[in-house]
Amino acid sequence: MEQTLSFTDQERAQIEQLKQRYPHPKAALMPVLWMAQKKWGWLSEDVMRAVAEVLELPYAHVLGVARFYTMYFKKPMGKYHIQVCTNVSCMLRGGDVLFEKLCAQLGIGHNECTTDGRFSIEEVECMGACGGAPMIAINEDYYENVTFEDVQRLLATLP
Repeated sequence: MEQTLSFTDQERAQIEQLKQRYPHPKAALMPVLWMAQKKWGWLSEDVMRAVAEVLELPYAHVLGVARFYTMYFKKPMGKYHIQVCTNVSCMLRGGDVLFEKLCAQLGIGHNECTTDGRFSIEEVECMGACGGAPMIAINEDYYENVTFEDVQRLLATLP
């Protein structure tokens, strides 16, 4: 069952400010998608339709951009989304093993969520911290030169 979602007046004002930064409102799509994901947790079809409506863009365009970029969640993810880099530098320093151990510990795989909704995990390509490999992100916080034990300590501190 589809429901109608909408932005608050304050959020609409924020969107208008974003649109003013660019020569065409279409350019504000990515920051508005990010805003929507922060508000609703992920980009459902209804959320993408709300973004299309507020930016006066075709739904197909919004959908195409959301599908192209992996930073936008197309399904519900955990309260704490763990991204583990397994690209060359991180892989050479144990990122792939770190990812496997975390998956085993949490009982989930790539882009899956624990049954309690607390954690999700994603294997990602380069996150731009090759000098600090291996690195992970938990939501928007980045951690470099991490071991499995470091990650255990980080996860234990989360409320």
